[in-house]
Amino acid sequence: MQLTDFKVLTFDCYGTLIDWETGLHEALKSLVARSDIPFTRDQVLEAHARHEAAQEAETPSLPYAELLALVFGRIAQEWGVQPQPGEAEGYGRSIKDWPAFADSAAALHYLKRYYKLVILSNVDRESFKASNAKLQVEFDHIYTAQDIGSYKPDLRNFEYLIRKLAEEGFRKSDILHTAESLFHDHMPANKVGLASAWIHRRACKEGHGATHPPERMPSYNFRFTSMAEMAKAHQEALREKV
Repeated sequence: MQLTDFKVLTFDCYGTLIDWETGLHEALKSLVARSDIPFTRDQVLEAHARHEAAQEAETPSLPYAELLALVFGRIAQEWGVQPQPGEAEGYGRSIKDWPAFADSAAALHYLKRYYKLVILSNVDRESFKASNAKLQVEFDHIYTAQDIGSYKPDLRNFEYLIRKLAEEGFRKSDILHTAESLFHDHMPANKVGLASAWIHRRACKEGHGATHPPERMPSYNFRFTSMAEMAKAHQEALREKV
């Protein structure tokens, strides 16, 4: 199997293209400062992961920015810290401030020359606009949890993606799902029969950070530590075909 075998790259956004761990950690600093426990960065991110996964399962139709406000409240309760007025809502609005990874925009511009580019994200449409501006590329399609009514890893999100792309004549074998999260993306991709590329942004770090850990290690077809590395691998695959 080669990268050049595919016609469509479908992307998770947050953790893959947008550095949500930096954004989340920054948005939780005020809460951490009022806690009696000196949490490490990864402990902060792991708290988010626990409560986000639970909240997404409980309220699958709630827009992501509103869901984040509830997650903030859950974290505050766990840490025994009283949220200040508007603080939880600010956590939801912080999505617009989350930075793109330095290599995302250039890699996407390169890959767009060879593939259809599609977003499959747990975000809401309005919040994604700010992220899209940072990525500086026009995606062919953007499918959000708000459109689908459920959050990944629900298989409905992937079935929706496959169905929508089939309407344009693309088969599952034409699609490579590209994502960092083993829990949200690679596990369900395995279940629906999609090939996947793991963008292992945390390759030099322990644990799963802001992403809930998977029940077991899923399989994947490619592994890269950055989008730049994926773009380089595609260039090499093209040279091999000549």
